[in-house]
Amino acid sequence: MRNKRTTFINLLIGQYGLFLLLLIALLSAWECSVRLGWIPFFILPAPTSIVHALGEDADLLFGRHLAATALESALGFLLSVCVGSLLAVGMHMYRTLNKALYPFVIVSQTIPLIALSPVFIMWFGYTIWSKIAVVFLTAFFPIVVSTYDGLGKGDAGYKELLLTMGARRWAIFRKIHVPLALPSFFSGLKLSVVYSVVGATIGEWLGGSEGLGYFSRRMSSSLKTDAMFASVFLLSALGIVFFLLIAFVEHLMLRKRRMDHT
Repeated sequence: MRNKRTTFINLLIGQYGLFLLLLIALLSAWECSVRLGWIPFFILPAPTSIVHALGEDADLLFGRHLAATALESALGFLLSVCVGSLLAVGMHMYRTLNKALYPFVIVSQTIPLIALSPVFIMWFGYTIWSKIAVVFLTAFFPIVVSTYDGLGKGDAGYKELLLTMGARRWAIFRKIHVPLALPSFFSGLKLSVVYSVVGATIGEWLGGSEGLGYFSRRMSSSLKTDAMFASVFLLSALGIVFFLLIAFVEHLMLRKRRMDHT
């Protein structure tokens, strides 16, 4: 057990040692700059003040607002995965559908979310669905593009071989295109899951009664910058946790694929 722990610590230091040193240096410089009065507290609070605000507002932040933002982000992300994947598969399989829908996918990203959020609030009210709509519009584009591009990387040699063996179109899609598209698909997922937190924050900022975005806006208007930065820290942490979960699933899926081919 001790040997495994030592190996893990050595691996952690080897992989992220420079990052941890740089992070400690930046936090120390930040703390000293605020304590010495070089940076006004109301503009940038010290890291220790942010930690104190996290503990002081822990019941609100962790019990209510973090849970709301996590739920909105997760539901919007899952919806974007389902719709985006199906759309990408449809555009890959049917050229007419590709020509008809791909321009709309691009156009959907040219409209500022800040302009659309009030529209979603008008349609869905101040409910969770208005935030999910913002998250969906933010998160589905990377999934569509990455999945569509990944499906287009099918190996022509394998495809011709299966065709000569009498394989049907969907069998070729399942055996060639899907496995080769997995790396691109997971790259899109990792981008999308981070964007989902951003989308939920925008939706909460413009109209909501709970969530870290709402809490951040309320603290900003009250000039409580330490509490505002505490919510920003939790938003960043939430995005990192979601990213790591997708990376872990990617590791399991691709490892299983490699084992199946050996």
